[in-house]
Amino acid sequence: MSSSLRKVLIGAVLVLLAACQRPEPVHPALWQVDGPGGQRAWLFGTIHALPRPVDWRSPRIDAALGQADRIVLEVASIDDDQATAQVFARLAAAPQAAPLRDRVPPKARADYARYVEKYGAREDDLRGQDTWAAALVLAQLAQADLGSDSANGVDRAVKAAAEGRPVEEFEGADAQLRIFDALPETEQRDLLAMVVQQGSDPRAEAQRLEQAWAKGDVAALTRETQGGLLADPELRAALLVGRNRAWTARLETMLRQGQRPFVAVGAAHLAGPDGLPAMLAARGYRVSRVQ
Repeated sequence: MSSSLRKVLIGAVLVLLAACQRPEPVHPALWQVDGPGGQRAWLFGTIHALPRPVDWRSPRIDAALGQADRIVLEVASIDDDQATAQVFARLAAAPQAAPLRDRVPPKARADYARYVEKYGAREDDLRGQDTWAAALVLAQLAQADLGSDSANGVDRAVKAAAEGRPVEEFEGADAQLRIFDALPETEQRDLLAMVVQQGSDPRAEAQRLEQAWAKGDVAALTRETQGGLLADPELRAALLVGRNRAWTARLETMLRQGQRPFVAVGAAHLAGPDGLPAMLAARGYRVSRVQ
């Protein structure tokens, strides 16, 4: 694997919530979850990539971290780039796949050509990959062009704040990427089309998303989760709703066992009627925004 391609693969799974500039002040959304038997958990919305580290700590977040007995992330080994790249390369391999440009839906072929030229994508590097994998690689090229780096993601910073407590995961890199790998080819091609069909100003769109995260603007985040690739019903079910249901069940098990987790996942997973707060509330937990 070439060094340039490895750099792209490292961040390929972390493409949903990247952004370009940090607004001030930064006050990401935080919820407290209380159960009928005194169970307690916290839900913290993160952003997976930023152009520079941000000061996300606050008295309310520190208080929650101080009471929690464990950290729960989407991927516990979020800071092991080499392991993530190896998992990606293994699952992405499709030696007999048709050339990627032949798998682009007809409506998106002009966009694909412009995208490849704009970001300097090497089609030879995308050869022999599943469609979903090539789509993530292309998406990561755009994020890198905006200056975002997963090394500055808040998930990693939360893990660093564990201070000896267990760091657990909802999925892990292998399970997370297998969600993409299990998509029907038609949906993988829809994903590819949505990646290359950028809006008129990707930088402004990325900045808008980061601002919504930084302000804890859940209404704006909810609107973001209703557009783009998540507007496709099949992709939404696989990439958002189904995962949230599985995480809710896992979190409920933790609470029943008396654990007090600080859950830090992408902010999109906490927004709207399909978010973790709404799903937990529907199961009878009291979920309150920490102001």
